[in-house]
Amino acid sequence: MPGNTFGHSFRITTWGESHGKALGVVVDGVPAGLPLEPQMIQKELDRRRPGQSQVSTPRSETDSVEILSGIFEGKTTGTPISMMVWNKDARSSSYDNIKNLARPGHADYPYMKKYGIRDYRGGGRSSARETIGRVAAGAIAKQILAKYGIEIIAHVISLGTVCARPMPLDAIREDLEKTPVRCADLEAAAKMLKEVEAAREEHDSIGGVVEIIATGVPAGIGEPVFDKLDADIAKAMMSIGAVKAVEIGAGYEASQMKGSQMNDPFVMEDAMVETKTNNAGGILGGLSTGMPIVCRTSVKPTPSISQPQQTVDMKEMKDTEINIQGRHDPTIPPRMVPVAEAMMALVIVDHMIRSGHIHPNSMLK
Repeated sequence: MPGNTFGHSFRITTWGESHGKALGVVVDGVPAGLPLEPQMIQKELDRRRPGQSQVSTPRSETDSVEILSGIFEGKTTGTPISMMVWNKDARSSSYDNIKNLARPGHADYPYMKKYGIRDYRGGGRSSARETIGRVAAGAIAKQILAKYGIEIIAHVISLGTVCARPMPLDAIREDLEKTPVRCADLEAAAKMLKEVEAAREEHDSIGGVVEIIATGVPAGIGEPVFDKLDADIAKAMMSIGAVKAVEIGAGYEASQMKGSQMNDPFVMEDAMVETKTNNAGGILGGLSTGMPIVCRTSVKPTPSISQPQQTVDMKEMKDTEINIQGRHDPTIPPRMVPVAEAMMALVIVDHMIRSGHIHPNSMLK
């Protein structure tokens, strides 16, 4: 199975299944000399961890990271960093009765058509639990970017039918983690919680939108043709399960604007070139402009719902009904926040190494 590796100069390979013994990631291309302690990575994994609130699955996992290689005396050595998290609260019996049934909204059917075999327990490799490796690797990428004054923040801007008001970056930074839905508009967050609870009572689920903002990225990062910065960001976000659409800057609204409205006027500000507006979302021609990079991802409702649904038995090849049991998130966006931040960080670090802004061999140079 190819496609488990992401990146060019800064590469990650994730491994493991939802109900296997463990999951993890190998990160290659980390410059030597970066101070890195396990708690830095654990902090990000704790943000992703299940069982923390009423808007996540009750599956209880500590998700404690073990760093197996690439670190010596608290610093990276420049060699591959391998990290692992043990699965401790998997309940595979919940899937015994539906192992031959194609769960609506899941990858069961196309996965079976491609490989002829699959780990049906929790979705196996196609489970959202795979993102543990992404978040662990992203924690390293975020540490590198912090050395260059680059910050990445993601937050929920809509959930179900509730949309948050546009919030200044300082407010997002301050209020992001104050509610389980990770929405900085606290009034909207309270309404989102009610929608989540209503969906749960109906044995249903809701989707939403996560916005990711990267500040401090210097101008000129990216490539102008096939490896455009926004193209790689879009691929990174679309590789996250449940993401069905990505937009940069004005995004879909750009199609309804005139050129005089869409274009961002250039101005001088403190001897630096900036733009008055940021409809481009910090990227033009595949290259960063120096303005904040703004990306939004549309996330579908959790497909595992406790309602009878029509499906097919893939072994008997006949119509049937499925009733999914087990523990599932009533909504995905709040727990996707650290995953989206990680993927943005991975893309930016990769491009900064490729462009020479970060020395590929050592943070000490």
